[in-house]
Amino acid sequence: MINTLLICGGGGSEHEVSLRTADFIEEQLAESEDIDLMRVEMDASGCLTDKDGRVYHIFYDGKIRDEAGSAWDVDYVIPAIHGYPGETGDLQSQLEMFGIPYFGSAPEASKICFNKIKTKMWLSALGIDNTPYLFLHSLEAEELDKAHAALETWEAVFIKASNQGSSVGCFKVTRREDLHGAIEEAFTLSPYVLIEKALNARELEVAVYTFGEELIATLPGEVRAPSDTFYTYKEKYATGSRAETFIEAEGLNKEQQAWIRDVSIRTFKALKLKDLSRIDFFLTNEGELYLNEVNTFPGMTPKSMFPKMMENHGHNFTEYLTGLIRSSQSD
Repeated sequence: MINTLLICGGGGSEHEVSLRTADFIEEQLAESEDIDLMRVEMDASGCLTDKDGRVYHIFYDGKIRDEAGSAWDVDYVIPAIHGYPGETGDLQSQLEMFGIPYFGSAPEASKICFNKIKTKMWLSALGIDNTPYLFLHSLEAEELDKAHAALETWEAVFIKASNQGSSVGCFKVTRREDLHGAIEEAFTLSPYVLIEKALNARELEVAVYTFGEELIATLPGEVRAPSDTFYTYKEKYATGSRAETFIEAEGLNKEQQAWIRDVSIRTFKALKLKDLSRIDFFLTNEGELYLNEVNTFPGMTPKSMFPKMMENHGHNFTEYLTGLIRSSQSD
């Protein structure tokens, strides 16, 4: 029996979505007779509790213990936490110290991809086209002048907290009088703020993952937000979301599909990602393609694209995840 610990929550802005991802994963593993799954929820202090309210801690010997001292050997961990500390690499660093194998990318890759500015610097260094940008390190007048100049040049910009996921801390600005407030709010969520040129573009997504010995990049899917908004956190996960998703994006030519696939594979390899990612692209009205973001632990809710694109490619998510868990014990 493979003792698998599913950690969800995190206590941050994406806590509730993380629980829904954990629900999905729990359902996928429910029928696996050789995998014993234990689910715990993490709060903002790092405390772990099970569904009965028992409190647990992970120890250096690779065991999880409750406050009464009862111990459970942990063979594998699924860190199903969106945002801090799951996507930031912090939880993975702890698991590596404890010598426990886990699902997803290693600490360094996670840190690079969760920081939007670091990601863009890496992409630029690799020669991969991404949206024009600059970043701010403070609210000083000299920094704000850079933001005002960008808005004047680009006419519309996105203000993004550099260390947030799922469009948290992301604001579209078209008016000079709205710029300072958006930047100020983004700085409450992150020590650095990204200023990015807003594009009139289609939003494409690719699931990239390892299946057996093969690295897979699916055909691009597409997310279409309502014309009066962009794909905000609310539009992603709200029950009444008006966003439309398409498992296969329509109207892409062979050259565009080939470029997206090549860049997705190159990015996965160059950033040393592991197991899975969702890589997002923009296709402008002029036919320009840009890599937008790299997600090391994409959402897995009923609305999420990653498992749908995997299934569309012909791979069963349960078979995929159980295969990774089993192979981790033979490495």
